[in-house]
Amino acid sequence: MQQNAKIYIAGHRGMVGSAMLRKLNKEGFTNIVVRTSTELDLTNQQAVADFFSKEKPEYVFLAAAKVGGIVANNTYRADFIYQNLMMESNIIHQSYLYGVKKMMFFGSSCIYPKLAPQPLKEESLLTGLLEPTNEPYAIAKIAGIKLCESYRDQYGCNFIAVMPTNLYGYGDNYHPSHSHVLPALIRRIHEAKENNADFFEVWGTGTPFREFLFIDDLADACFLLMQNYNEKQFVNVGCGKDLSIKELAEVIKKVVGFAGEIKFDISKPDGTPRKLMDVSKMKSLGWAPKINLEQGIKLAYEDFLKGNFRNA
Repeated sequence: MQQNAKIYIAGHRGMVGSAMLRKLNKEGFTNIVVRTSTELDLTNQQAVADFFSKEKPEYVFLAAAKVGGIVANNTYRADFIYQNLMMESNIIHQSYLYGVKKMMFFGSSCIYPKLAPQPLKEESLLTGLLEPTNEPYAIAKIAGIKLCESYRDQYGCNFIAVMPTNLYGYGDNYHPSHSHVLPALIRRIHEAKENNADFFEVWGTGTPFREFLFIDDLADACFLLMQNYNEKQFVNVGCGKDLSIKELAEVIKKVVGFAGEIKFDISKPDGTPRKLMDVSKMKSLGWAPKINLEQGIKLAYEDFLKGNFRNA
């Protein structure tokens, strides 16, 4: 990408899109096109076609998505599959029609089979059954990968896909029931501290293992890929280390400064037992994350205290 290239970031107000916007601005890119969801409904085929006809971006970051935690995924199953399928289909097709030089699609680690061998290798896609609680979202993200591959195969489009691990950081969603586990725990532990409570609750047993990547590390990795990676195979992006939800709660408890107990609500689902990414491809490109988990949680908590977050 040249610094004067016209770049469209779909989903620039979300956590991933806003991180990409920060990174591009930091690297001196200024010709960036954005639209809010009220200005452009990405599920509307004609609206997306009109936008591409007017703006004709040269590069596209497809970070727009309907996202949420385990309860949101399991509750709004139709919304998660429909909205994500429509957004990615419209943007990918118009990127082809208007000759976009390169497009990056953001997936999710939930695309992998529930019981896939750990760490999760890119080759494990479609080798087993998905985790039932987020299957609609996962299927939509798998469809996005296959759209990129298919437009590459048939039309020669340079469309690449990245699969981030669990993300957190600036601009995260801290909704009490619809957010992902890390921001949900930050909010719950903070509120327990503020209310002088004796304990806070963690959904599930606390035994599943998860991997977490600070959002600005993802943006660094994706900038590198957009500049240097042009292959059909999608790429895992993570830190290559995981910990149990119980251990995560202990780290957040330390950062927040809460002295009470942890209790587990075993009536809530655990989800996939483990989701550790194989990040060999990123390592081979010379990339590694810079922010460790405790540092990242401190940055995220500071952001939360400033009120710089979504609550949807």
